[in-house]
Amino acid sequence: MNIGSIITRVDTPSVLFFLGILMAVACLQVAGHLTLLAETLDKMGSFYLTDIFIGAISSIVDNVPLVAAAMGMYEIAPAGPFMVDGPFWEFLAYCAGTGGSLLIIGSAAGVAVMGMEKIDFVWYLKHISLWALLGYLAGAGTYILMQTLLF
Repeated sequence: MNIGSIITRVDTPSVLFFLGILMAVACLQVAGHLTLLAETLDKMGSFYLTDIFIGAISSIVDNVPLVAAAMGMYEIAPAGPFMVDGPFWEFLAYCAGTGGSLLIIGSAAGVAVMGMEKIDFVWYLKHISLWALLGYLAGAGTYILMQTLLF
């Protein structure tokens, strides 16, 4: 395979879409809006609540820009919950990835299933969202309990 044939197979619109999202998040960071949002979220008192909130938002907004925004909001520290692979980032990965299932539009897989299986938003909301929320909160609670018992 040569480079030319590989490049023709790249999904350029998707690459440009994510590039645009990341540029928009960078603009919000430079403008200082992400810092203001981080200060507001810090008033919740616990980074666990912050991550749970961000995860719930990922049911509406894709998790890629949310995690990119979190990276702009919270500096990676040499120690503490914000250190590389620290509890904030581990829990954020769970929350942003799983929270997208609360609504069918919150994940690419959900949107694909809507088209393939003809599942509509209201049906999912009535029959699945509550179970997804309970699973999301059970997983979050398990993570918090494990962190509390281990540290």
